[in-house]
Amino acid sequence: MDVNEVLLPGVGLRYEFTNADGDRIGIVARREGNFEVIRYAADDPDEAQPLFRLTTAEADTVAEILGAPRIAERFADLTREVPGLSAGQVVVPDASAHAGKPLSHTRARTRTGASVVAIVRGEDVIASPLPEEVLRAGDVLVVIGTHDGINGVRRIIEA
Repeated sequence: MDVNEVLLPGVGLRYEFTNADGDRIGIVARREGNFEVIRYAADDPDEAQPLFRLTTAEADTVAEILGAPRIAERFADLTREVPGLSAGQVVVPDASAHAGKPLSHTRARTRTGASVVAIVRGEDVIASPLPEEVLRAGDVLVVIGTHDGINGVRRIIEA
């Protein structure tokens, strides 16, 4: 399936695709974290009909249901429009001093300025993990921040 990505300056990103029924569907990922799902009129490809809106929490729940690994891609896409902001992934190695301990134990945000915005654990995603979420070896941390901040989180986790 082809998905077209369109940058909407000042708004966010719009993803468009045609589903199996031939409907052209759009999902607008707004910078503030909300989402709008739209369908384009069959007789006018420029006319969009809003279907529903989702808060960040609702979108995260839908993402978990539908295949949450795409959440990391969403964060990476949104960071493209903010200069100096990046998304990265940090794997928690078996030997990490932080494996088996809560995320707060790392003090990653305080020490680096970068934020862990999700944890990918196998096929599951923990979006917006709470500080008490216990890290496990093999977890993939989705980190938003500067390149230096992301590398700082990597150094913390790999120590």
